[in-house]
Amino acid sequence: MEHIVPKKEWTVAIRYNHWLMAAAIFILIASGFYIAYPVSLSFSDKVTEMNDIIFWHILAGICLVFLFIWRIYLMFFSRFHADWKDFFAWMNVKNSLKQVKFYLLISKEPPDHTHLYGPLQSVAYGGLLVMVALIVLTGLILTGAAGYKSGLTGIMYTMVRPAERLMGGLAGVRLIHHFLTWGFILFIVVHTYMAFWYDVIFKEGTVSSMISGVVFRKAHK
Repeated sequence: MEHIVPKKEWTVAIRYNHWLMAAAIFILIASGFYIAYPVSLSFSDKVTEMNDIIFWHILAGICLVFLFIWRIYLMFFSRFHADWKDFFAWMNVKNSLKQVKFYLLISKEPPDHTHLYGPLQSVAYGGLLVMVALIVLTGLILTGAAGYKSGLTGIMYTMVRPAERLMGGLAGVRLIHHFLTWGFILFIVVHTYMAFWYDVIFKEGTVSSMISGVVFRKAHK
């Protein structure tokens, strides 16, 4: 006989990191689009407002740097999950195919829950971390190139500047930064849809779990 039991799924650290990183990314997307396509104002108002937007963009970017470092730390030193292993759930080919068939409605059999992430989620979230690393890298290069070369941003710019040439110079860096922004937008749309879809199908409290840390799963008596 099946009954529903609560299960601790996410630590406080993971949840804080998730929401703070989401907030930083939303601020970066909004401010980034304004910097690229500023609203038409009088010249003096535009300069003042643009300076404010650039300040918040850089501040959110610096926050994202530290949030990324924190997330990498949690991958190896979290006391609740060995998170770095969860990013390789996709290596279970049989379970990965099972999840693909389930999402495509070819099969009614859900994938086995052997890791913190499902096979496709491990690919998506691993890819997200790669995108965060690249958006941080390109952002630091663009910040330094724009003249912000003092203090912390200056130190970071010095560290990452060798990557500028590998990306084809500033033009290549800007292009990569722009494409990554659209990549984040696509990820947010798909991630939100799939989280609610998964919640509706399995009724495990997937969405609320990123607030409470608890999911509700079936167990056999």
